[in-house]
Amino acid sequence: MVDYLAQYLDHLSHERRLSPLTRENYQRDLRILLELHGELPLKEMTGAHIRRYVATLHGRSLGGRSIARMLSAWRGFFEFLIQRHGFSANPCQGIRAPKSPKSLPHALSPDQAVQLVSIEDEDTLAQRDHAMLELFYSSGLRLAELVNLDLDALNLGEGTITVTGKGNKTRIVPVGQHAMNALQAWLSIRSGLPIQDTSALFLSRLGKRLSRRAVQYRLQQWAIRQGINIRVHPHMLRHSFASHVLQSSGDLRAVQEMLGHANISTTQVYTHLDFHHLAKVYDSAHPRARKK
Repeated sequence: MVDYLAQYLDHLSHERRLSPLTRENYQRDLRILLELHGELPLKEMTGAHIRRYVATLHGRSLGGRSIARMLSAWRGFFEFLIQRHGFSANPCQGIRAPKSPKSLPHALSPDQAVQLVSIEDEDTLAQRDHAMLELFYSSGLRLAELVNLDLDALNLGEGTITVTGKGNKTRIVPVGQHAMNALQAWLSIRSGLPIQDTSALFLSRLGKRLSRRAVQYRLQQWAIRQGINIRVHPHMLRHSFASHVLQSSGDLRAVQEMLGHANISTTQVYTHLDFHHLAKVYDSAHPRARKK
């Protein structure tokens, strides 16, 4: 079983070319499967076993989305075993995770977003953070996409950046003028650092590629300094980008392209955010909606 797992993880890395972080997530989910199944041979596993494992995880208060992600990892693992090791059936086929209550992503208001990214400090790292946060909000990037950006991804002439997203797919995203100005200011002082990673767009004080954890920490610190009185995390800037663009344009397909969503259904959650905004306006403005 351990050999099967090692082979599958190697397949994910070298044949499907998934990122190290995605590979880690698969490994974690598959180790949970191996923990649940105990001594039962994998070839003897049935749908009934998988349903029992799902019930066990649900009983541990694991949410429906997390279980659905695990089932997806398990399903892919068994498909690999069918193709490479002669397994006859996929016991995860047709098994669904319990439904989770739908929760809308949290987004900053436009005023809060502008307040957050309007950094005026002249310190080198502050200028780096200014460029980083402006780009985050301007282009709706994922955290992993931001830290993996290289210098050659940025096209200052056209005002675009080439992003490598999930599944190693690339997309070209526009960069707003405020972000462009902040990036140009950062690039003009970037060479003053003791550069160790010459290709990385955003560098640490020591000249290495900035880590995800460092970005999270710096964002939280700037939220406090800029007077944002809620907990701000990197994905919140992506949500804010999407909801603000959708509220202004109404163009769901364009938002899907800029976010790099494979399916429009993933982007449609932002239509609920937009409706929530409209509902608040209606409740406050319509004569027959006002409460006494």
